[in-house]
Amino acid sequence: MHEPTSRMADEIAAAPAVVAQQAADLAGPIGELVARLRARPPRVVMTCGRGSSAHAATFAKHLFERYLGIPVAAAAPSIASIYGQELHLKDQLCLVVSQSGESHDLIAVAESAKASGALTVAVVNTLGSPLAAACDVVLPIGAGPELSVAATKTFVATLAALLRLTAAWTGDPVHGAAVARLPDRLAAAAALDWSAALATLGAADSLVTIGRGPTLAIAREAALKLQETCNLHAEPFSSAEFRHGPLALASPRRPVLVLRPTDACAPGVDKLAADLRKLETPTLVAGPDATLPVVKPEHPEADAVCLIQSFYAFAEQLARLRGIDADRPRNLQKVTRTQ
Repeated sequence: MHEPTSRMADEIAAAPAVVAQQAADLAGPIGELVARLRARPPRVVMTCGRGSSAHAATFAKHLFERYLGIPVAAAAPSIASIYGQELHLKDQLCLVVSQSGESHDLIAVAESAKASGALTVAVVNTLGSPLAAACDVVLPIGAGPELSVAATKTFVATLAALLRLTAAWTGDPVHGAAVARLPDRLAAAAALDWSAALATLGAADSLVTIGRGPTLAIAREAALKLQETCNLHAEPFSSAEFRHGPLALASPRRPVLVLRPTDACAPGVDKLAADLRKLETPTLVAGPDATLPVVKPEHPEADAVCLIQSFYAFAEQLARLRGIDADRPRNLQKVTRTQ
């Protein structure tokens, strides 16, 4: 799409190599974890994360519920970190996702869950972090240093790690094959031309992002990146939830970016996009044969990972168009520590 001009762009370009290296780095830890999960299968998974890591946890919820039939719930970190209440999690799985592994509330959740008898797993980029030390099993993201404030390669690598875990846990070779093909597909995804969206979103003050199924996490992550890197007010919704009230936001003054899934959720998302156009809402769709191009679909969840890679390349370009340094968003720092 464009020559790298920022750390963010360089890190987007590095994601395919990171995902390729994971095959070797994660084989042992995932094998250990799956052996423990099969020996004592959890009936519930609790996830915890902040920012982009929370969106990765949303992706994990989709994967585990869709392919394993295990209910997944997001923890409220304040229950552990502020209120000091221990949840009843004996023999269940607690999955904590973090880039730095330094946020105090996430560490508190892991420590509390472990004390209650849960199997605790850290999906983390910093192996020497307090979160990694607090958990029973560590799945290293393996993204290396990320210097731009906005997380890109770490998010893509986290989604790939979760796909690898799902492949091993289900024993379904289809998932494993899809992850193996990701590096080449990610490189192709970052090169796609989304410039058709620049004029519409470049002039916007507020917009909505839409996804469903495997792309709900992608819609949430896209909204966050538009807030972080482009100073745009963006609200994410599932296509179904948007009809329950937020449809009142539809307006010629508020664009909608639709991140279309490639599975059974697609028809409902397409119907919403058609209805939005009838309401004269500027509607940009990323999907096959749509406004914004995507790599050829082949696996719904891997397709979603490629979709966010294409979006990241676009967001970096949009930030430059709006005169914003995507590497240094105002009021933000790389590591955020919350209680």
